[in-house]
Amino acid sequence: MNSKSSSADRIREKKKIFLNREQKIIDAALALFLSDGIDRVTVSSIAAKAGIGKGTVYKHFLTKNEILVRIMLDYEESITQRLAEGIADAEAGESGAAAKAYFESRLARPELDRLVQHLEVRLIDASDVAAQLEQLHAMRRSNEDSLNSMITRLIERGVLEDVPPHYHYLACWALAQGAVELCFSRSWNYRLDSADLMKFITGVGVTIGNSGQYRDPSTIKSSAKTHKSPDSSKQ
Repeated sequence: MNSKSSSADRIREKKKIFLNREQKIIDAALALFLSDGIDRVTVSSIAAKAGIGKGTVYKHFLTKNEILVRIMLDYEESITQRLAEGIADAEAGESGAAAKAYFESRLARPELDRLVQHLEVRLIDASDVAAQLEQLHAMRRSNEDSLNSMITRLIERGVLEDVPPHYHYLACWALAQGAVELCFSRSWNYRLDSADLMKFITGVGVTIGNSGQYRDPSTIKSSAKTHKSPDSSKQ
């Protein structure tokens, strides 16, 4: 019994060391990608940053692309987890919780969000990480299914505008996307209140699509034509 127990303990300890070292590689790679750019970073520089040998990196990741896609998957998983918590809170009565979780996840570190977007463009046709990219897409499809179900119920309860469910979450995506880009705009990123601005945008995002807010532009235009000013008939 004791030998079996000690053997299992050794295996667990080795696995723990392996996983900790793997995370150390990812953390080092992420720091370098954010500071130096994707193309300037090599496996050798990642190894040096992590304080391990280059050969050790290859025990965890066969290619640089595998490191890149792992960063993407970790980021998507963090968003998925927060979104699941927000959806659960929304189902329990806090209608804006899912949107809040989504905005807070993406706007907490705009530089990371933007990096992940660049990585996705870079890896879209990379055959060596096709299986990992399918994992990424599967997570997103699952999130979309959950959002569709939640939003449909909120529409039925009269909380959200009665439009196709994807209008709601794509409006949130568009606002979050714009907010991320805003952080890197040379015209606007000189401002010192960026953190407060992101909080304000999150607040706006939480109320996007609430019932009673939507006005169809074509309806407004036609309404304006039928309600002319008193002086218009004299012109």
